[in-house]
Amino acid sequence: MIKKLVLIFIAVIAIKSYGQEGTASPYSFYGIGSLKFKGTVENRSMGGLSIYSDSIHVNLRNPASYAGNNFEGLNDGSSLVKYTVGGTYSSINLKSNSGSDKTSSTTFDYLAMNIPMGKFGVGFGLMPYTSVGYKLESLSDKGVSHRFRGEGGLNKVFMGLGYQISKGLNVGVDVQYNFGNIQNSTIVYNYDDDDIPTQYQSRENNRSDLSGLNVNLGVNYKTMLNEKLEFVSALTYTPQSDLASENERSYSTITLSSTGQEYVVDTIEEDLEEDGLKNTDLTMPSKLSFGAGIGQPLKWFVGIETEFLSSSKFSNSLYRTAASTYEDSKKYTIGGFYIPQYNSFNHYFKRVTYRAGMHFENTGLQFEDESINEFGISFGVGLPVGTFFSNANLGLELGKRGTTNSNLIQENFINFQLSLSLNDRWFQKRKYD
Repeated sequence: MIKKLVLIFIAVIAIKSYGQEGTASPYSFYGIGSLKFKGTVENRSMGGLSIYSDSIHVNLRNPASYAGNNFEGLNDGSSLVKYTVGGTYSSINLKSNSGSDKTSSTTFDYLAMNIPMGKFGVGFGLMPYTSVGYKLESLSDKGVSHRFRGEGGLNKVFMGLGYQISKGLNVGVDVQYNFGNIQNSTIVYNYDDDDIPTQYQSRENNRSDLSGLNVNLGVNYKTMLNEKLEFVSALTYTPQSDLASENERSYSTITLSSTGQEYVVDTIEEDLEEDGLKNTDLTMPSKLSFGAGIGQPLKWFVGIETEFLSSSKFSNSLYRTAASTYEDSKKYTIGGFYIPQYNSFNHYFKRVTYRAGMHFENTGLQFEDESINEFGISFGVGLPVGTFFSNANLGLELGKRGTTNSNLIQENFINFQLSLSLNDRWFQKRKYD
């Protein structure tokens, strides 16, 4: 039954995501797109808090969590292998001083597995890293307008190893391969004296194919303060790395039908070798996160977490725009969960996990001297399904990104998240020889 649920879930998310951008944010116009949250629905439902790890959920943000979390409820020598898959539906209201609009997107967020091996543990999976998806228009009083369109983004395939140094203290490392492409086009509309588009328009097309490796290091620590209270802390660090970018650019003369269909008249390929832009390196910034919290095991937990991203180091000559710059990014998170009675067999809702949290983030993007900030509050539930404490997780996130100052756009978003966190026996000792 569980396997059927996984297949159905993946099929639905894949069908809904196919042909759609992974974001609908106009701020994905800049750099390599909007950064995706590298974590599970369980993390996002707590405002993005990722310092907590247990024996029945995969923690994608800290590779140290891959080890040392064998489920103590199994008394036959077996361990639990953990699977997880998740997706999001986003509804966004775009607001500016001159008007408003609505858009939406459905995305696949992650697919991962965690396998225990005694003091060791292995994790691997696939997830998006950045997403590009925008359609913008710039109007002018001089008989010219520009329409911008972009799609694509980066994905990550990762594999990590965790090791339990001692009871409560784990370390780990992820090796991540980043790959993907970004495509964008700009159409310049020229109008005659009667404000009617001329017969021919100009279009610039750009494409970058990106690839490269980076690593993510992690450590977590747990200890009991007394018979009931547990202290939890965690730290992760991602060193600065470079991605190789292979770039193409072309210019086309096009005509437009009455329905907006584009027809290419002719195309000229630009030789980027002359300007040193055919192959470039894209510097990816380093990231440091750490946090701590307290709670009662299998009952409740509350924690705080801080994340620093050296976004000011982001650089690639192909992605520079005059109006936008980057500053170092900061994110602050507080969140937690509550379980009324995890082992109740008579009352289903006593076994449900209730989550909540909030976050504030300076995204690192500056436009017209305005910092683009984000604020969000999150709620979620973990609904028990099947055996071995598998669960379906539902999350709701409400927030805003950006500002209407300086003629910018403010996004008011609602995100609906769904994931399956599934567990099964990985190894079981023989009872008889």
